[in-house]
Amino acid sequence: MTPTSAPRRSVPRRAERAFARGIARVTGSALGPYQTAVIRIGFSFTWLAFLLREWPHRHELYGPDGPWSWDMARRLIDENGALTALIWSDGRLWFEAVYFFAIAAGVLLLLGWRTRATSVLFMTGVLSLQNRSIFVGDGGDNVIHLMAIYLVLTRCGQVWSLDARRRARTGDGGGDRGGIVLWAVLGAVLLLATASDRLSAGWQAVYWGLWVAQGVHGAVRRRVCGTGLPMPGDTSAPSVPGQRGPADATPARTAPALTASAGAALTEPAPAERTTMQQAGAAGTGAGAAAGTSPREVRPERTVSREAATVLEAVTNLVHNGALLVIMAEVCLIYATAGWYKVQGTRWQDGTALYYPMHLNYFSPWPELSGVLAGSGVLVMLITYGTVIVQVAFPFTLFNRGVKNVLLVLMMAEHLAIAFALGLPFFSLAMIAADAVFLPTGFLRWVGGRAARLRELRPARSAGEAVRSDGGRPDRTLVG
Repeated sequence: MTPTSAPRRSVPRRAERAFARGIARVTGSALGPYQTAVIRIGFSFTWLAFLLREWPHRHELYGPDGPWSWDMARRLIDENGALTALIWSDGRLWFEAVYFFAIAAGVLLLLGWRTRATSVLFMTGVLSLQNRSIFVGDGGDNVIHLMAIYLVLTRCGQVWSLDARRRARTGDGGGDRGGIVLWAVLGAVLLLATASDRLSAGWQAVYWGLWVAQGVHGAVRRRVCGTGLPMPGDTSAPSVPGQRGPADATPARTAPALTASAGAALTEPAPAERTTMQQAGAAGTGAGAAAGTSPREVRPERTVSREAATVLEAVTNLVHNGALLVIMAEVCLIYATAGWYKVQGTRWQDGTALYYPMHLNYFSPWPELSGVLAGSGVLVMLITYGTVIVQVAFPFTLFNRGVKNVLLVLMMAEHLAIAFALGLPFFSLAMIAADAVFLPTGFLRWVGGRAARLRELRPARSAGEAVRSDGGRPDRTLVG
C-alpha cells in the first residue's frame, strides 16, 4: 500500500459517516421545536385576530352579502377543485357555523390542544374562508394560506402547548382516551363528508391519508407503551418552558436505535460511535429488565412493535423536518422575489417609492405622521433603498448567523413600522410570524424561561398579599 492510498480510501469513509450522521439527524428527532411553536402561535393568533376584527364585516367579506356571489364561487370551485366548506350550502346559518368553526380552530391551535388534529381543522377553516372569496385579502392572507398547510406536516406542539403540558404530567403513554375519541369523531365526520360527495377526490385522499396515518401512529405508540418500553425518539416537552428536556436533546440521544442502525448500514462505526451504541444497548437491556424480561427472552411481538415504532417515528420526524425546510425556503423566496421585483421598478431605483403610498388615504391611518415621513426626502430615500437591500440580501445571510440575526431584527422592525404607519397590522403580523422561523433557539428558550418565571411569581405575590391583608397577620380560617 502506498502512502497516498490510505487518505484516498479514507475520503469515502468520511463521506459515508457524514451521510450517516445527516440521515440520523433528520430522522432521529424533530428539529426546531421552539421555532415551529412560534410559527403555530404567531399564525393562529394573526388569523384569530383578523376574524375577530372583521366580525362586523364577515358577511361582506366571505358571506352571502359579498360582491363575489355564492354561484360564482361555486362555479370557480368546480373548475379548480379548491377546498371550502362554505360552498356546501348558501344558508346564513351554515356560514355562521363555519366562521365560528374557524375561530374555534384558531383558539385551539393557539393553545396547542391536540395539535395533530387542530392543525388540520385550522387549515380547513383558513381555506374554507379564503377560497370562498379569492379576491379579498392581501399578501399576508397568502402567507397564512400557505403556512396553514405546512403546519399540518409539522410537530408544532412539542413545547409551549397544552400537549406538552399533558405529556409532562401524564407521560406519552397509550392511555389517551381523549385522543381516541377525537380521532373517532373526526373519522365519522370525514366519512359523512365523503359519503355526501362534499370533497373532491384529491382532498378525500389528503384527509383520509392524514386520518389513517394518525390512527396507525397512535396504535403503534399505545402498543409499545403497553409493553413497558419507552417510545423511540420520545420528544416529551419539559414541564417548564425554557428548561432543558427530551425535546431539546440531540438526535443521537433521542433516537439511539435509529442512529445505530443508520450508521451500521452505511459504514463501520468509529470507536466513539461504538461506545455510544454500546451505551444504547445497555439502556435497552435495562429497559427490558424493568419490563420483567431478560435480554435473551424478549418477546417477538415486542421487538416487532419496537421496530415499527422506530420506523414511524423516523418517518414522522422526516416529514416534520422537510416541512420546516419548506417553510424556511418559502420565507426566503418571498423576500427574494419581492426584493428583485423592486429592483426592476423605476420608483425603487430613484428612491421615491415610499413617498407615494403615504399620500393615499387607504395607507394613511395617521395623516400627520405620513406627512412628516414623506416631507423628508433623505428619509424616504434611505428607507426605500434600505428595504430593497435587506430583502435581497437576507437569503444570502443565512450562512452567517450574526449578520442573519441583525437583518432579522431589521425586517421585523420594518414590518412593525408598516403595521403602524401604513395601517397593515395583519400583513405585518403574518410576516413577523414567518420571520420567527429563523429566530435563534437560545433566544426563544430564554423568552420561555422568563415567561415561566413570571408565571411562578404571580402565585407567590398573591400569597404574600393574602398574608398582609390583615395588618401583616395571616388570615384566619375556621380551623385556625
